[in-house]
Amino acid sequence: MMNLMDMLIPAAHAQAAGGAGGGNFLVSLAPFIGIFFIFYFMIIRPQQKKAKLQRESMKSLRRGDKILTAGGIIATVVKNQEDSDEMEVDLSNDVRVKILRSTVTTVLESKAMQANEANKNNKKVKPAAKKEKEVKEEKVAEPIKEIELEKSEVTDKTEEK
Repeated sequence: MMNLMDMLIPAAHAQAAGGAGGGNFLVSLAPFIGIFFIFYFMIIRPQQKKAKLQRESMKSLRRGDKILTAGGIIATVVKNQEDSDEMEVDLSNDVRVKILRSTVTTVLESKAMQANEANKNNKKVKPAAKKEKEVKEEKVAEPIKEIELEKSEVTDKTEEK
């Protein structure tokens, strides 16, 4: 029986010594928290941005926009009702099909997006465009004057001979 007690007592001492490591709970969680942040910024957040862009492009669909469906069909939007999950698209001349809005995967060409980009570019470019035009006019005017001077010098030299 002594051998059995000798075997159990060291095990009990080892358990008591291991209890002191319980204060390092946060330290043991630090790698998991770090991995969560890495996953969030590298996977979850970009997917959320992509989903937001997808929702915005679906809301801005207009007649004449070219779309790509999940089935690989390229079509042109003919009728788009915002209150309905269905939309009517034109596959080719006089071939119209109703599809679910959720099957649209990509907007290939959008008149609304082109108009928005044109408006953004016009707003940003207007002040700079005026300055560029003035600079271009000045640059163009200077070489013309030089050429005129050269021609007059050439004609003067030929007249002298």
